[in-house]
Amino acid sequence: MNLTGQQTLPVSQADAWAALNDTAILQAAVPGCEAITPTGRHAFDVRMAVSIGPVKARFKAKLRLADLNPPKGYRLRFEGSGGAAGHGKGQALVALRPLSAHRTQLSYDVTASMGGKFAQIGAGLVDLVAQKLAEDFFARLQAALAELHPRPAAAPAPAPAALSPDRLQRLRGWLRRLFA
Repeated sequence: MNLTGQQTLPVSQADAWAALNDTAILQAAVPGCEAITPTGRHAFDVRMAVSIGPVKARFKAKLRLADLNPPKGYRLRFEGSGGAAGHGKGQALVALRPLSAHRTQLSYDVTASMGGKFAQIGAGLVDLVAQKLAEDFFARLQAALAELHPRPAAAPAPAPAALSPDRLQRLRGWLRRLFA
């Protein structure tokens, strides 16, 4: 399975990097994620529930961050097992590029392989589920970022200046001559 894409995040590159390295934010953003537990420097155990078609499983996975280049990106390697439902492993390349002071482009490229019942379901359905999980993840991440880093409300437009009585009188005279 291969999955690539880009998302524009409504925060600075530094804030995007911080969010992508915050286990609480990630746990809330990843659909079906039950726990992300640090196990060492840049290493984590993850528990999550996954459903692909009729096959449902609870996965236990190991994640490891590599090739860290703060705040520009990293490589995420993962390997997990869902018991009789199957297993999977792969990697994701994550890159952050600033677009402005409050906007960052996140690019991702995921390559994964699956075995067991999940692999028997078919690549088409697995790809659709992976795409839906990515969409849900980014919607949740966007909401968390908007809550953590609210943008200031735009200042209301200034009220039009009141016309002085003399200027109003001249305007009325000009309009009468125009429509006479």
